[in-house]
Amino acid sequence: MFKHFISIVLATTWILVVRVDALPDVIYVGGLFDTTSDSALEMTFRYSMQMVKANRQILTRSRLSRVPPGTGNVEFLPPNDSFLVSKKVCQMIRFGVAAIIGPQSEVSADHVQSMCQTMKIPHIQTHWDPKRTTAMDLLKNEDQGYNGRKNNSPMSVNLYPHPAAVSRAYADVIKGWKWKTFTVLYEEEDGLIRLQDLLQLSINSGYKITVRQLPDSDDYRPLLKEMKKMGERNIVLDCSQLSRVSEVLQQAQQVGMTTLAQSYFITSLDMHILDYEEYKQGGANITGLRMINPYRRETIDTVGKWNIWEMSAGKNLNVTEKTLTLEAALVHDAVQLLAKALHDMGTNQDVTPRSFSCDGVDSWAQGNNLVNFIKTTEIEGLSGTIKFDSEGSRSNFNLSIVELQTDGLTVVGTWNSIEGADFIRLRPDGQSLIQESLFNKTLIVSTILSNPYFMMKESDQILKGNDQFEGFVFDIIDEISKMLGFHYKFKLVDDSNWGSLNKMTGEWNGMIRELLDGKADLAIADLSINYDRESAVDFTMPFLNTGISILYKKPQKKPPNLFSFLSPLSVEVWIYMCTAYLAVSLSIYAMSRITPYEWNNPHPCRQQPDMLENNFTILNAMWFTIGSLMQQGSDVMPKATSTRMVAGLWWFFTLIMISSYTANLAAFLTVERMDSPISSAEDLAKQTKIKYGLVGSGSTLDFFRYSTLPTQQRMWTFMETTRPSVFVKNTKEGVERVQRSNGQYAFFMESTSIEFFTERRCDLIQIGVPMDSKGYGIAMRPGSPFRAALSQAVLKMQETNRLLILKKKWWAEMRGGGACKDDGTKSAASAAELGLANVGGIFVVLILGSSVAFLIATGEFVWKSRKLALEEVDGGEGSVWKSMMSELKMTLDCSSDTKPTRSQRSLTNS
Repeated sequence: MFKHFISIVLATTWILVVRVDALPDVIYVGGLFDTTSDSALEMTFRYSMQMVKANRQILTRSRLSRVPPGTGNVEFLPPNDSFLVSKKVCQMIRFGVAAIIGPQSEVSADHVQSMCQTMKIPHIQTHWDPKRTTAMDLLKNEDQGYNGRKNNSPMSVNLYPHPAAVSRAYADVIKGWKWKTFTVLYEEEDGLIRLQDLLQLSINSGYKITVRQLPDSDDYRPLLKEMKKMGERNIVLDCSQLSRVSEVLQQAQQVGMTTLAQSYFITSLDMHILDYEEYKQGGANITGLRMINPYRRETIDTVGKWNIWEMSAGKNLNVTEKTLTLEAALVHDAVQLLAKALHDMGTNQDVTPRSFSCDGVDSWAQGNNLVNFIKTTEIEGLSGTIKFDSEGSRSNFNLSIVELQTDGLTVVGTWNSIEGADFIRLRPDGQSLIQESLFNKTLIVSTILSNPYFMMKESDQILKGNDQFEGFVFDIIDEISKMLGFHYKFKLVDDSNWGSLNKMTGEWNGMIRELLDGKADLAIADLSINYDRESAVDFTMPFLNTGISILYKKPQKKPPNLFSFLSPLSVEVWIYMCTAYLAVSLSIYAMSRITPYEWNNPHPCRQQPDMLENNFTILNAMWFTIGSLMQQGSDVMPKATSTRMVAGLWWFFTLIMISSYTANLAAFLTVERMDSPISSAEDLAKQTKIKYGLVGSGSTLDFFRYSTLPTQQRMWTFMETTRPSVFVKNTKEGVERVQRSNGQYAFFMESTSIEFFTERRCDLIQIGVPMDSKGYGIAMRPGSPFRAALSQAVLKMQETNRLLILKKKWWAEMRGGGACKDDGTKSAASAAELGLANVGGIFVVLILGSSVAFLIATGEFVWKSRKLALEEVDGGEGSVWKSMMSELKMTLDCSSDTKPTRSQRSLTNS
């Protein structure tokens, strides 16, 4: 058994050896490189073959080698020189190479590819080839896949990712970042090919893409300044060379385009090569794709071996994992892939590269087989897993999505040619990342002087910087800065405007313009959030809610009416009451005459009186009703059922009327009334005597200008055509105009500002309810990365009542706040106190009534005295006069309450 086993092992070993011996001892490989390319590519090619030679697991009895010097094994070629390329390739083919790697120039590579196709020599490319993608290919249905597009030659494979796949990767990342608006800044026309999928996003709704080309000169600052002026914040930067990317970023930093407001996406797959040290603290978000992981153990080991060979060769190229370019890594992977394919092919068939001339018609018959082995071979290289589809395009490869952070480039996601993008996190990554980007940074805050939001501090000393300001929004920024750890510097807006859009020119003014121009990082004031502003810049959640209302001169208190006690009832009611009084009096009088039960015996001692007496004379009936009305009663009371029924109804009537009168009288006499000619915006719109206006720029003006409601359109037309102009420059001017107008001018402004002024100027009042609802927010540049952090800070201030406390401080306490509260308190406390002006009419009625009664009494005295004197005294007028004077003397004698009758006085005199 043992001998049998040994025989099998020896036979198997002999077969393997024979199979391995099917490869020649030396296999020549040609390498072509552009004179403009990095010399590291050529060194990588040489050292990669050394690594194959040192690796005894593949090509155990063969080795890869260059053609002897002078025969064109490794050649540097000027780009786009087809004649020299043909000469060098023919030299290699004449010597007998198994494959050719390179070159990088597009024209040269196409020529080499054509010759290799003719001679059946495998051609391995390591550069980006835009000709592998056509416009029609890119418009095909995505279901066909990006890896199914035709390659230019079946004898060619390319380790560089297919342009269509890279284009899809760019689009997936941009969609993952949710950039709805961005600018594509490209260098060469060929760059647009790899950006096709990205550009096609504009076809879908919601994406706005601006395409700009870098100028031919080395000065990009004018273009960058124009982009800054236009507010372009999200930028896709496509350059063929990394040095150009670095130059663009450096000049962008010089014009202020690498701040927190900007975000850059670099299309180069060599993101790890650039030096980002000077951009870490600038705040700009720089992201991109990377194919090489420079921190992999395999990458570090390979680069370390290269450096050892460099030193042994007396050279010092100082290649590190952080300077290893993608093309250099692909050259290394191409050599390793070729070695593995030759090894696999040699175990199955003889491999004999042959020499032939370019002048003949011969070709290498085994070339097709070797290409097929290359396409089916799978290895792990410096650029990741190397695998090809049937067309020779790289398939199932991975790209790392990297982002610049304070500690360098950080992987934030991956992209796979089959599965697409997979983000580890979406930017921005919560509060911690934003606070890290804001920490110790100084933000320029644009604002405008407006009470009580932002004011100059009152001081007898010269103040500078932030110390010269105070106010509601000042305190808000101060508290938010302490939460997030940033510094701030306030800047008054240059044109003293909040921010309005000129529909004709499309230009903004005020604080919005300063944000778009990059003069400020934030803007805070009584700046309301509306559609146009939200479309131009970003806002935090509102820190204060308000609405447009009317500021008006407080109406003067109405002077008390001398007869205000009549006010509780209208004139009509008083007339009806008088009429009811007369009607009831006459009814009682008539009924008492009709009913027999109201006729009484005037002499109760007589059982059979000669005459009956009715107590309800016309005067007694009127006295009864007036006594009931005054709730005093009467000595004459009804006895019959009919008269009692009328009396009862009259008493019920007087109960209701007197109760209503008493209740309403209290309100009319104790509440001070003010007459206002307007009570709402509709009242203003219906008249033309009282003028009304607003600030000549801002959201309040836009509210009326673009309103579709008929009332507001009519008001806007009135304001726009009124002369002199009813528009003012600022809120302060509008308030002062209201005070000077003596009720002939009303001013539209936010209700919160009205509340501030009415707390201090007691002659002003708010009319009606707010006409709309809106909020004040902190504005920042579009796409600002710290919008979420600021909104969270505002929300925290709301939840802790800090905003409410600050509002109370600046509205009701500071700068004379609460001055008009005493006025309201006094009115409430003195509601029950009445002055002579309120009840003076009652005294007038009493005095006049008493005077009239005295005159009536005097008339009665004169009339009765004269009548009795004429009856009793038989004489002339002189005797009558003496009798009347005697009656008057006894009447005025206050020593006694009795006086003798005239008959008694006649007996006494006689």
